[in-house]
Amino acid sequence: MALGGGKSVRQIAAELGVSDQSLKQWKQKLAALPATGPGQRSAPQLEEEVRRLKRELLHVARQRDILKKTLGILSEPSGSAWNG
Repeated sequence: MALGGGKSVRQIAAELGVSDQSLKQWKQKLAALPATGPGQRSAPQLEEEVRRLKRELLHVARQRDILKKTLGILSEPSGSAWNG
């Protein structure tokens, strides 16, 4: 809950019935743990992947928008004499 954001440490600690200090210490210990086992990554590694995926999503969304505009232009009926 504390790593996901959205709420302050104080709010989460109150909901869990623990002190702010305890929650902060748990967060620090969790961040210091090495990733263990295949496929497990640390919080900074996951944050970097999220940033990378957001950049990729933005790039793909721009490509999609360009293709939509191109399709719209090519699909428009032309007002020229060539079309009869």
